[in-house]
Amino acid sequence: MTDWTTAEIPSLSGKTVVVTGATGGLGYETAMVLAGVGAIVILTGRNDAKGLRAIEGICERFPNALIAYEHLDLASLASVADFARRFAADNEHLDLLVNNAGVMALPKRQQTEDGFEMQLGTNYLGHYALTARLLPQLRRARAPRIVNLSSLAHRSGAINFDDLQSKHSYRPWRAYCQSKLAMLMFALELQRRSLAAGWGLMSLAAHPGYARTDLIANGPGADTLQWRVGRLLQPLISQSAAEGALPTLFAATSPSAEAGGYYGPNGFYELKGSPGPAKIMARAKDLAAAAMLWDASATLTGVSFDEIAAAA
Repeated sequence: MTDWTTAEIPSLSGKTVVVTGATGGLGYETAMVLAGVGAIVILTGRNDAKGLRAIEGICERFPNALIAYEHLDLASLASVADFARRFAADNEHLDLLVNNAGVMALPKRQQTEDGFEMQLGTNYLGHYALTARLLPQLRRARAPRIVNLSSLAHRSGAINFDDLQSKHSYRPWRAYCQSKLAMLMFALELQRRSLAAGWGLMSLAAHPGYARTDLIANGPGADTLQWRVGRLLQPLISQSAAEGALPTLFAATSPSAEAGGYYGPNGFYELKGSPGPAKIMARAKDLAAAAMLWDASATLTGVSFDEIAAAA
């Protein structure tokens, strides 16, 4: 897998794709490429004006692109359920779900409308509920894939089951790392459960390395020492959003991608470079913790994969 490029993506004509957080950054670049190879792409986001601009931008490059925008706020379980209902009404199947949307290192603790810590709720719990609610459409596809966006930050993450919502102690980066570890654990656990239950899913994860997107500026902000140092080193250690989207696109489309695989840049410390297998920390492979997180997620969101699969 040396110097993989988007030129190697096979035609996705007739395939239906949902990309969350696709109004900018990595999600936009991912949606752009998928639309360019013929997929029917549904961009989602919580800012409708940005969504329309994203549609216009993609259509400028690919005038015949089959794309649409749908409102979806991952920080709202009601919004997730509403989107899933609308999608099911218009689509028999779903070939690819890219769980990309996220927020990073919010300086002060915030809550979703359901009372979850904002980073855990948006980055992970919203995607858990979305994936579960779209399970019937995924299972009707011929070879469905789900790609979860994790991060290098998962290496510093830990799932604090005693304070999952960071109510007693909130630290921006610790909460972010926890949410991205949760996303990787979710991808791996979903693959295991799909195999056990016969759901027929291919679940993978990816990370962008150090990609230059608005996520960084809109998270920790420009007044932190970490941000200032990062800005100085950016030319050496970072890559564009389009390059950062390559591991996601590889996981989403490549015949060489493996179920349960995790992909990221293949350069120094996986900061930038062509897509390749990424390092998975031991905590992400903890089967007992993954099962606990799965059960906690079902309880918190009120959404059960098993119940939805049984009802389908």
